[in-house]
Amino acid sequence: MTVIAAIAVPHPPLIVAAVGRGDERRIQATIDAYTKATGELLARKPDCLVVTSPHAPLFRDAFNVTTDAVLEGSMARFNAPGERIRARCDVELAREIMRQASAAGIAAVGSDRYRDDMDHGTYVPLYFVREAAGLPQGELPCPIVRIGLSGFSPQVHRELGRAISRAADARGRRVGFIASGDLSHKLLAEGPYGFAPEGPVFDERIGEIFASGDLDELFEFDQEFSDAAAECGLPSFQIMAGALDGLPVQTSLLSNEGPFGVGYGVATCMPRLDEDASPAPAVDPFVALARHAVETFVNTGRPANVPGNVERELLERQAGVFVSLHEHGELRGCIGTIGPTCASIAEEIIQNGVSACSRDPRFDPVRPDELDFLEYSVDVLEPAEPVASPSELDPVRFGVIVTQGWKRGLLLPNLDGVDTIEAQLSIAKRKAGIDPADHDVALERFEVVRHTRGGEPRRC
Repeated sequence: MTVIAAIAVPHPPLIVAAVGRGDERRIQATIDAYTKATGELLARKPDCLVVTSPHAPLFRDAFNVTTDAVLEGSMARFNAPGERIRARCDVELAREIMRQASAAGIAAVGSDRYRDDMDHGTYVPLYFVREAAGLPQGELPCPIVRIGLSGFSPQVHRELGRAISRAADARGRRVGFIASGDLSHKLLAEGPYGFAPEGPVFDERIGEIFASGDLDELFEFDQEFSDAAAECGLPSFQIMAGALDGLPVQTSLLSNEGPFGVGYGVATCMPRLDEDASPAPAVDPFVALARHAVETFVNTGRPANVPGNVERELLERQAGVFVSLHEHGELRGCIGTIGPTCASIAEEIIQNGVSACSRDPRFDPVRPDELDFLEYSVDVLEPAEPVASPSELDPVRFGVIVTQGWKRGLLLPNLDGVDTIEAQLSIAKRKAGIDPADHDVALERFEVVRHTRGGEPRRC
């Protein structure tokens, strides 16, 4: 997947009702447009929201990408301490964005290098997302990735947007993009920043660009002119434009006003989707969850939580699950459960993904520098049934369980190099600590549904 929806929005703190205390009604056109834009964004059912903010940590020679599991904030500095948001972060996508940026020669640093709480440039858009989703205070409908701006050129900001799009595709994410940024801060002499003739011209030009849909024009502004207009949103819009490069996009300018002397523009940039409904994910959801589990644990040392956007089947069913990791075609870890030990398949995958990458006694724990090279498969086991003799086995169709007293061994079906019943039984017995020549064992067989990246799930 890639960017499925994008909006450009301002971030005046007073637009939050608890801060404005009625003054927000003076920018009612902006509020109405904001509500419409976030509603359209959520209607596309994004898996994750990427928010670019001028008030996130800003560096001259790097982009800051939040890699914490949670980003929290409040409006306390604006005299509304009870107004709070706690956002789950898509750490896997954040680190993929950093990898894609690095591959393009763009420096990006994570929260382990610089930690900061949620800024108001991020908070205000998420406040409207929360309101549009109809959720209680503090909750959001999906995880986020927050990205700061930099001192790099407009073209580097565009390249970062392209890296975000590639990362979304690599991780199979449907990304909703929120470009947070005010327009000119110098629209009125009585405003907080005074007046500059460049201010109204800048705001009018931005409005024309979003109305026409010619996003390439965002890269034609003279830097001295933009500085004189005292704008803060242009680099954020440029990253968004890069993320939308190559997509057929329908833009709409919903509002553009500045009654307080600062410009507030709201626009939607909606790529045309091949299907009106949610397109099928590029990555099998079972595999995506296994990867999320492994990468979260390897990068943070903590098990992942079940993401809010997983398929219902993963939440509503229980089953034994095996997670297998391969690196450069060789097995790198495989751990599973014969029957369900968790409340859902999703939890089973996370539990066994962590074990496969860190507790398989045959291998050292997976290192962070190996993550880009891992391939994943997830086997969901059907209930096992006893068999009277080996003649009822089939190493391609059925897995096997051998039991002798307290000793028990399992081998999955359809494995490379395991072509005969004899070979299957011999390996399963050795795994159980049973002499392969000992035939005094109880046998069970089972089928699995195997999930792999980019392939249709298949019954083995």
